[in-house]
Amino acid sequence: MAKKKTSVSERLRSGKLNRKQRKELVRRVYADDPGLEVVHRNVAGIDVGNESHYVAVPPGRDPQPVQEFGCWTADLVRMAEWLKSCGIQTVVMQSTGVYWIGVYDVLEKAGLKVWLTNARETKNLPGRKSDVQESQWLMKLHTYGLLRNSFRPPEQIRAVRTIWRLRDRNVRDAGREVQHMQKAMTTMNVQLANVLSDVVGVSGQAIIRAILGGQRDPQELAKLRDYRVKASAEEVARSLEGNWQEDILFELQQAVDRYDFCQEQIAKCDQRLEKYLEALPSREKAPVKAPVAQAEAAADTQGAGPHPPKTKTKKKKKKHSKPRGNEPQFDLEAELNRICGVNLTTLDGVYVMTALTFISELGTDMSRWRTEDHLVSWLKLAPSRQISGGKVIKQERNRTRNRVANALRMAASGLKESDSYLGARFRQLRARLGPGKAIKAMAAHLARLIYRMLTNGQEWVDRGTQEHEKRRVEREKQALLHKAAALGYRLEPAA
Repeated sequence: MAKKKTSVSERLRSGKLNRKQRKELVRRVYADDPGLEVVHRNVAGIDVGNESHYVAVPPGRDPQPVQEFGCWTADLVRMAEWLKSCGIQTVVMQSTGVYWIGVYDVLEKAGLKVWLTNARETKNLPGRKSDVQESQWLMKLHTYGLLRNSFRPPEQIRAVRTIWRLRDRNVRDAGREVQHMQKAMTTMNVQLANVLSDVVGVSGQAIIRAILGGQRDPQELAKLRDYRVKASAEEVARSLEGNWQEDILFELQQAVDRYDFCQEQIAKCDQRLEKYLEALPSREKAPVKAPVAQAEAAADTQGAGPHPPKTKTKKKKKKHSKPRGNEPQFDLEAELNRICGVNLTTLDGVYVMTALTFISELGTDMSRWRTEDHLVSWLKLAPSRQISGGKVIKQERNRTRNRVANALRMAASGLKESDSYLGARFRQLRARLGPGKAIKAMAAHLARLIYRMLTNGQEWVDRGTQEHEKRRVEREKQALLHKAAALGYRLEPAA
């Protein structure tokens, strides 16, 4: 049976064009008659700006195929009406700052299909020096199917993402005010941070607010410490013998006020976040007999065989009745279990904050990514290699600000001391690749596991470090047997 021939646009989207083919493709695109397959016919290109937007439609649809529209909502509505009158079905534009969001929403409500493309895919091509040419260039590229659509989560997920990002900014602002408190007290030689691990804890806040209230006696301030503080009352009192200065006390008061304001904003974000999470639909849990997710390689990660006996050294995650640290002040884990249909926090290193970051950025529908490797590549957690002639000539480091990738890296770095299957896997990668590459590889593995859990509805079952060690020994044994057979030898076990 003859192999089906793929078009140039299909090979470009699949990433199977080499450097010579890409140069030839660019040359053909610039030609008057590129000879490429037309994928999208009713296409318009928009160059998004701050004050105005340039829109280009195919020639023959309007006497003036390129027009400029203002940024006002009325102009955007007029733009949508003009595009529909020209028979346009798909609109493509670049993700320029936040200016594209208003255009995207108006066109989407008008019934047009909007493609949001990454500017990096078109900015390196020469010859597009004006807004008019840029809109025509986008239209031409998309006509031949040479652009990829960016991911944008559903509206309900976007609402959760907005509040979660806002809450994260408030948490970071509160952290800066904590540092401001410590700096102000150190300036007055009040060494409270040396005897208390957290100056915004129960003892630290009681002492700081008493100081701002006018109390200066170290012995009286030391009596405010909580009984759980390991430092003695005498040590706390010595740390509070400072050089009191009115200007620094005023600075400390300002830092405390801003910290309290940040805490109020975080509490309001928690209330709104709980409301948006409750509005998300529930997912049914998979049957108990479904195969469990397991971590090893892509071929044997979902073992359906019988489970080995659990190891006694496995330390389970503690279930805390109250939120800790900066966690939202409601039962976030129960909401995530209802939304996802599985408990993502059963993965070692993945806590509720990490799980909510994943869900708020990507949602629970993984159909946007064809495979788990596609998701890993989208997160920039896959190796970036330049291969020529079958040899790796250069290996680059992917720099990304993806919040999900950063959260997974943090989760992977916390597996160093984990007494679990994933912890053993991370330590093996760390010994072989080094800390940096091991964290990236483990973060990619966690992304694959979450993808499988959300796609198949399977709960994670940890098999412990002993199972990982057993599989490692078996792999090494098989490798030695294959190597000996290739050299014409046969290995036999020692007596």
